[in-house]
Amino acid sequence: MRLSKDFFYTLREDAKDEDSVSGNLLVKSGMIKKVSNGIYMNMPLGDKVSKNVIKIIRDEMNKAGANELSMPHVLPMDYFEASGRASSFGSSIFKLNDRYGRAYALGPTHEEFFVYAAQSKVKSYRDMPFTIYQIGEKYRDEIRPRLGLIRVREFIMKDSYSFDADEEGMQNSYQKMFDAYHNIFTKVGLKYTVVTADTGVMGGLLSEEFQAITETGEDILVLCDTCDYASNIEVSKCVANENMENDEERNYTEVYTPNAGSIEDVTSYLNLPVDKFVKTMIYKIDDKFYACMVEADREVNEVKLSKLFDANEVSLADEEDVIRITNAKVGFAGPIGLEIPIIMDENIKVKKNFIVGANKSDYHLIDVNLKDFKPYIIADIKNVKEGDICPKCGGKLHFKKGIEVGNTFKLGTKYSEKLGLNYLDKDNKLNPVQMGCYGIGVGRIIAAAIEQNHDEKGIIWPMSIAPYKVAIVLIDRKNDMQRETAEKLYEKLNEMGIDTILDDRDERPGVKFNDMELIGIPLRITVGKKINEGEVELKLRTESEVNTVKVEDIISEVKKYVNK
Repeated sequence: MRLSKDFFYTLREDAKDEDSVSGNLLVKSGMIKKVSNGIYMNMPLGDKVSKNVIKIIRDEMNKAGANELSMPHVLPMDYFEASGRASSFGSSIFKLNDRYGRAYALGPTHEEFFVYAAQSKVKSYRDMPFTIYQIGEKYRDEIRPRLGLIRVREFIMKDSYSFDADEEGMQNSYQKMFDAYHNIFTKVGLKYTVVTADTGVMGGLLSEEFQAITETGEDILVLCDTCDYASNIEVSKCVANENMENDEERNYTEVYTPNAGSIEDVTSYLNLPVDKFVKTMIYKIDDKFYACMVEADREVNEVKLSKLFDANEVSLADEEDVIRITNAKVGFAGPIGLEIPIIMDENIKVKKNFIVGANKSDYHLIDVNLKDFKPYIIADIKNVKEGDICPKCGGKLHFKKGIEVGNTFKLGTKYSEKLGLNYLDKDNKLNPVQMGCYGIGVGRIIAAAIEQNHDEKGIIWPMSIAPYKVAIVLIDRKNDMQRETAEKLYEKLNEMGIDTILDDRDERPGVKFNDMELIGIPLRITVGKKINEGEVELKLRTESEVNTVKVEDIISEVKKYVNK
């Protein structure tokens, strides 16, 4: 890439509408350009990074024995109806109709269609195992796209599916993909961990997420100080409190709490500790309303609620519904006298004489006990907190933030049973195929790499995915010796397969240096006045020191870093 002739630009100012470091730097460095909210185009430099990531993914998938194919993006809705997922996606998919009125979707995911492909091959147990994959665009109508490439409406994804005759075979295929994922995320240079996660609309037996550790991450990862326990907060189990409080149970009474609709307000007004309070929140689960009770310093876990009811949608009730159900303003709901089912968190079983809303505006009830109301379900419905007990070893839990860059699912027979993917076993009996599913987000890898590797000057790309490994900065393009040396180095490095930029623009040296720092090229060779002594300068993007190197030695010096 010769910058004087090729398509290259950078921006001097930060992007005003980007809310993440990676989003800002990708736009500022001219690697991506926003078309609409959550929709970006890859510019030449960004496209190079994307292709470098894809090459690593493709190489490892092929090494693991997977076969690549290509799926359509416009998908008939009939397939999602057959699997029962049309309602699960809800408004998150882009829908369209053809000229005959038939319903289609822009592909949000392709499980049903991989099953359809597999049906062409699978007849007998002898036809398995095999794994097939694609690398292509996905489309999801995100309600609030954000964080640059982390939460978008159109993105490149690698998704693969394994097909086996039994659970043991599925486990073997799953492990191959799991190992390939470790290789991929190591090679792209990410610091990551693997956590147990919610299976979501994918369903199945198990989901594990590969999470890049970064403060910009949307996901809260729950880790143990002592053992290897790792989980997404959505599914992290809470160890139930078994220590019954010692108070003698009293009869509840009503107290006036004017305008105390929040926990902070009512604890302050009554001058009592927060552990005496239990909050009641009205939720809509699919089409029914429920009252969910948790300790006042806890949050309701909506994923756990969804799993409890095998629900498609879980959300807080609207204000008008809360007022109608409780006959009170928002903030004064309680379990006594409600006509909707009560879901109580298991920790409340040990509490005595606690405080709840009175279902009456500006009033609470004190000294409430379990004898005063009847829960419909008692279950773990809360989020864990830092310092909670590890459910695996009894150690202490702590949190980190992460960006989900990949996930693996043991789907089992969820899709094969619904869509008729069966095989004949050795006894000539018909059985459903065991499946696994494995996804990687290319754009999220790019964003996570920047979130983990940047400074005040710009991006610091890992060598493996950098758009170019080397940038040659020509200081004076009118100087014959400088120009000829720069040209020879540029041609030689590219001939060796080392992607190299030649910055031969008619710009001040400071502008060129700043641009190369911004776009994050790992190695910079400066060809300037020192060429008169047969020397050039070599600088690593990760270091501030500039080293002087003889021209005849510069290729071997570059190879030391590129071939690491």
